[in-house]
Amino acid sequence: MAKTVADVMTSHPATVEGDQPVSVAAALMRENDAGAVIVNDNGRMAGIVTDRDIAVRVVADEKGPQTPVREACSPSVEAVGPDTSIDQAVQLMRSHAVRRLPVVEDGRAVGIVSLGDLAIERDPNSALGDISAAEGNR
Repeated sequence: MAKTVADVMTSHPATVEGDQPVSVAAALMRENDAGAVIVNDNGRMAGIVTDRDIAVRVVADEKGPQTPVREACSPSVEAVGPDTSIDQAVQLMRSHAVRRLPVVEDGRAVGIVSLGDLAIERDPNSALGDISAAEGNR
């Protein structure tokens, strides 16, 4: 049974620099079958952008696909280290009402752990674990 987020995280998450257009982030989400991309500032994690961020902060405000990612991302992000326990990650997600946690080491994203990853680990037979384990639900 996994003990730390390093055991369940998705390694090498997709990243985009904050000055790149949201269309690049959206393309990375499509290519990686992911709902979030790590936002960097000169290679160091500066935030996270989700498909919902793009819908709410770009499309709903009638901004175009060339809008810089930094205008759509969530800059204050809860992050964890690879050695963070599964229980600590669950508690952080619960207390901050987030579905994803970047896994950061020395200021750089080395992974991302999602609510689905933790659900699969804790109870693969639960509805969330079952749905999250289905192909195409990352």
